[in-house]
Amino acid sequence: MRTLVTGAAGQLGREVTRRFAQYGPVVALRRDGLDITDHEAVLTAVGEAAPDVILNCAAYNKVDGAEDDPVTAMRVNAFAVRSLATAARERDAVFVHYGTDFVFDGDASEPYTESVAPGPQSVYATSKLLGEWFAAGAPRHYILRVESLFGGGAERTDPGDRPLGSTLDRMVDALEADRPISGFTDRIVSPSYVPDVAAATAVLVTTSSAPGLYHCVNTGYASWYDLALAAARRLGREALLSPITMAEVNTPAARPRYCALSNDKILGAGAVMPRWEDALERYLEARQAS
Repeated sequence: MRTLVTGAAGQLGREVTRRFAQYGPVVALRRDGLDITDHEAVLTAVGEAAPDVILNCAAYNKVDGAEDDPVTAMRVNAFAVRSLATAARERDAVFVHYGTDFVFDGDASEPYTESVAPGPQSVYATSKLLGEWFAAGAPRHYILRVESLFGGGAERTDPGDRPLGSTLDRMVDALEADRPISGFTDRIVSPSYVPDVAAATAVLVTTSSAPGLYHCVNTGYASWYDLALAAARRLGREALLSPITMAEVNTPAARPRYCALSNDKILGAGAVMPRWEDALERYLEARQAS
């Protein structure tokens, strides 16, 4: 099996590159190796690589920045996905694209399933939802919604010397450096440990599971404060953590408050998605070991 990975320098891209290397050659393309917003360049790159599987890990993830730069958000998160889906269709390749919990409005009271209608509340969320729709243009597609990614390797900067990693990664960085942090008590999420996401992706692809939309998150949910508290207790830094509510922070882009996701569908496909507490423990152990 030959695999092409876009966004290979990112947190998720690095991990899926490692995971899929065990199945055959991997063409790992960083941003400086392929401009995915260039339609013809995408078609050429896919034609030259001749992959059986395309994993799109590239994304514009500046949630607030998208409010001021919607064109870039749409080009990367939506129209570039259309180009990749077109290339996958022409190549008859499996196309895997990663979505986000932000496509929901956050007004639910129980975990969202894949059948719940989206209600994006920001430019970023809208661009990601459009990307999902375009990804479905590839007949053999998997759209995997991930949420609050964390973990996934020791490399912490890209060639531009910008820090990689998610909110939780940066929170743990701060705790380990004895810097105070705060966590939202009213934003509820189902976090996704990057190695578990990569493993679940491999299960879907290698077992030829039914194409479609899946929530690829660890089992369970918690507030950001509870996540940070669990990490702080494990590190012995509990005193550095303060609770905060979303109303206390003014952000340009709206965030969904309740975004727990149900992963029953992907569990039914044979993927193993441990509870977030287990994933957090493995993550912290891996950090200490490195």
